[in-house]
Amino acid sequence: MKFDVSLLVHDLRQMPAVARFADELGFDGIWTFETSHEPYLPLVLAAEHSRHLSIGTSIAVAFPRSPTITAQIAWDLARYSNGRFILGLGTQVKGHNERRFGVKWERPVDKMRDYILAVRAVWDAWQNRARLNYQGEFYKLTLMTPFFSPAPHEYSEIPIFVAGVNRRMCELAGELCQGFHVHPLHTTRYIEEKILPHIQTGLAKSGRDRSAIELSSSIFVIPTDDGLQAAKYEAEVRQQIAFYASTPPYRPVFELEGWGAVADRLKALAAQGKWNDMPALVSDEMLDRFAVRGSWAELPALLRQRYSGLLDRVSYYFPLVPGENQAGWRATASALRR
Repeated sequence: MKFDVSLLVHDLRQMPAVARFADELGFDGIWTFETSHEPYLPLVLAAEHSRHLSIGTSIAVAFPRSPTITAQIAWDLARYSNGRFILGLGTQVKGHNERRFGVKWERPVDKMRDYILAVRAVWDAWQNRARLNYQGEFYKLTLMTPFFSPAPHEYSEIPIFVAGVNRRMCELAGELCQGFHVHPLHTTRYIEEKILPHIQTGLAKSGRDRSAIELSSSIFVIPTDDGLQAAKYEAEVRQQIAFYASTPPYRPVFELEGWGAVADRLKALAAQGKWNDMPALVSDEMLDRFAVRGSWAELPALLRQRYSGLLDRVSYYFPLVPGENQAGWRATASALRR
């Protein structure tokens, strides 16, 4: 199992120190998010200031960017990082696509399939100096002149991960991708009964086996070394679980565990803007299913115990922040090397 770190860098000037720190401690990779900042820019600095870490997006929102733009960003990052870049894509939800990004929302799984194939068609045109002629349902790409074509390079086989929760996106990942980002709102039962069987269906379509794809996830963890900090982490985890569970795409996770009615109540509270009332609906039983509790030094073994055979890469849900909890991160990193 690989152990990664997640980053939420609000100031690009922090990135060199973060990358060096994670590299020095022996983590396997760094993931960035598309939240309040652009996810690709920090990875340029991560590539420059690390030597061993894989660098990737978890996730970059696909549809607001054309496949050609995404292909170009990934091409340059793969080359600059000497093949350490992983392109992680997600659909986001309808409201954000239409109201935050101003793009049309239509059949997201089918469109993501088309998007991935279009990106790879662009890469193929560059690497093999071939004519670009991609004719998909949503994307048609037929123009790539030499002036706009970057040079081929030895890192052209860029891995693509997609994120998802439900059946069709899992099947798509198994069929077309090198990785799948399991949403943090999951239980081991959900991975075993829903995620993995659908991944396997997709793998069978492409004639591949389980070793052809990595499953990665950020895990809700509650470090217990300091009582006051542990209480703070727990409160934040309850809040995050409540927020995710109030969103319809994630209801199946709650439903599988018998908590569908709670998800409905959380959705109603969110619609009323009663965010502060929502964490109280996350019971201790739910917290134990969704989160892992232990000291910084104990967490790696606990994650291996819980996710062995289910996930190939894990990271903590909360990000590595410059100057914060350095002793804790060092304790975790030391435990990884045992």
